[in-house]
Amino acid sequence: IGRSTTVHWRGKTLQTGIFKYPVDKPIRLESEIVADDVIADRRVHGGLFKACYLFSAEAYPHWKAKYPDLDWNWGMFGENLTVEGLDETELKIGSIYSLGSALVQITQPREPCFKLGIRFGSQKIVKEFIEHGRPGTYVKVLREGSVQKGDAMNLQEEPKSSLTTKQFFELLFAKEKDIDLVRQAVENDALPMKKRERLRKVL
Repeated sequence: IGRSTTVHWRGKTLQTGIFKYPVDKPIRLESEIVADDVIADRRVHGGLFKACYLFSAEAYPHWKAKYPDLDWNWGMFGENLTVEGLDETELKIGSIYSLGSALVQITQPREPCFKLGIRFGSQKIVKEFIEHGRPGTYVKVLREGSVQKGDAMNLQEEPKSSLTTKQFFELLFAKEKDIDLVRQAVENDALPMKKRERLRKVL
């Protein structure tokens, strides 16, 4: 769960909710937000397609080795849920999972910004995060519910043909875009229309 934190960036004073910390109680996934979480900028976080952010527990050792002097804990990447076994090479955009008592749909990967750099004390991590290719995923909440430590994330429905979270993440940053993947993205209504329209211009 995030706390509102004041940060300074290029001469401006801003609020951010990226400083998230573990809680010892269930968290509730609501239609556009995680209950009691702080979202400072609703233009880029929260909402139907970014209601909750999931990140892989298996990605942590890589970053701990690169940034050993940080005060490490779950939530370092601004995620609401740190999930064991979350694999972006297998997560398909549009897949539906039960998650605790909630039902969620995989929507889009996290695209890092300067606030991740502020969290880590170095803007280098933004480029490193893109290169590492394990962005985690946002989800749409199809059925509100609660999630706590030990709950399972189980696949309920998977689209027959869909690009994976990792494929879509790489597509977003690729200079030369795979037209077949662009078509798959444009036709996938699990992605927000704004992103699909932006990619449609490639076609």
